[in-house]
Amino acid sequence: MSYNNRNAAYDLSLFESTAVPLEKEPEKKKSNNQKAKNNVVKISNEQIYIIRKRRHNPLKLAVGVVFGAVVTFVIATIIQGQVQLTELSKEIASANKELSIQQSIYTEMQMKANATLSPSVIDEYAVNKLGMTKAINSQKEFVNLSEGDKAEITQTQNDNIFTTIANAIAGLWS
Repeated sequence: MSYNNRNAAYDLSLFESTAVPLEKEPEKKKSNNQKAKNNVVKISNEQIYIIRKRRHNPLKLAVGVVFGAVVTFVIATIIQGQVQLTELSKEIASANKELSIQQSIYTEMQMKANATLSPSVIDEYAVNKLGMTKAINSQKEFVNLSEGDKAEITQTQNDNIFTTIANAIAGLWS
């Protein structure tokens, strides 16, 4: 009907319901209900047990066990790593705490040493207790080191063969 007029924006006649014959359907329903009642199959208990019994595939079972073992191993490895990481973190924290304590003790000792061994305290102790005086220029002797260093090595002639070999090897290392 309205298929010929394709230019219309809204063709509501396409959505109208058509009449369906009602007499044929109830007859079919009656026959289906009768067939459903007669389709019951009786199975013995032994056959039911065989049907219900689950057949395990050994390959699938082995793959499942291996997969479970791998997953368990990975999880255990991760947990072990976290435990070790926690232990090492605690050791580092305690070592840092010990280091800060030792540094504060060192600073305290350094301050005490600087207070008791200042140059003025040392000069006063040398003059008063030991009776020392500061050196004057006439007491000082200057040494000239511009000539360079000289060393003289003396060797004894009574060396045995083992000493000579040991000295040769020592000479290679130096």
